[in-house]
Amino acid sequence: MYFLGDSTFIILIPGILLTLWAQAKVSMAYSRWSQVRSRSGRTGAQVAQDMLHRADLGSAVEEGDPTKAMAAVEQLRAVRVEPTPGQLTDHYDPRDNTLRLSEGVYGSDSIAALGIAAHEAGHAMQHATGYWPMGIRAALVPAAGLGSNLGIILFFLGLILSGGGLGILMDIGILLFAAAVLFTIVTLPVEFNASRRALRVLEQGGYLASDEMAGARSVLDAAALTYVAAAAMAVLTLIRLLLLRGSRDD
Repeated sequence: MYFLGDSTFIILIPGILLTLWAQAKVSMAYSRWSQVRSRSGRTGAQVAQDMLHRADLGSAVEEGDPTKAMAAVEQLRAVRVEPTPGQLTDHYDPRDNTLRLSEGVYGSDSIAALGIAAHEAGHAMQHATGYWPMGIRAALVPAAGLGSNLGIILFFLGLILSGGGLGILMDIGILLFAAAVLFTIVTLPVEFNASRRALRVLEQGGYLASDEMAGARSVLDAAALTYVAAAAMAVLTLIRLLLLRGSRDD
């Protein structure tokens, strides 16, 4: 059974510890650098909008295809930047080409706000240039949402009711949950790439001075660690499900 007393629970401990550490790092980095105003005085919304309007993607798309490059530039210039409720709820939605910044980022001129806003603008750039890992992640969203919820439910229904041929529910649950695991893994290069784009543009575009870049990098590195932790936790959970499935066959 899937209880804390089950010996397979120990597999999850590294993932749990990594998750707690990542959450603590994000909290500390954001708390520190959200209190430090950037010398440029620009808000997160202003920086994101300026980045999107100034983007020159000619070298970021297929060389020798000016039509594709122009389409990408026009798509970025059409991105809407708007506020969204909550803290650290920032995201780019490729479905309606909208970049939504949390209340603490949209109107703030802190170093943390500029780093986060630039990161989300990086996602918009990925979308405009056809960055393929982002396309794969978008395609996995429905399966990942189904797998992270229904997959677990089906697995434990099968584990409890494995008699009468219902053990197949465990296999279906594992397959569904595997889609969620794949989603967390594909998310890693998407997030890392967006942060690299953000840091490069922040420095080269003069949005942050060289001595301010460490703060933005600290915030984005901490955020990236949360995605690493999520992927690790998902993989470890899948391993645990496989072990439980194997023990049922013994």
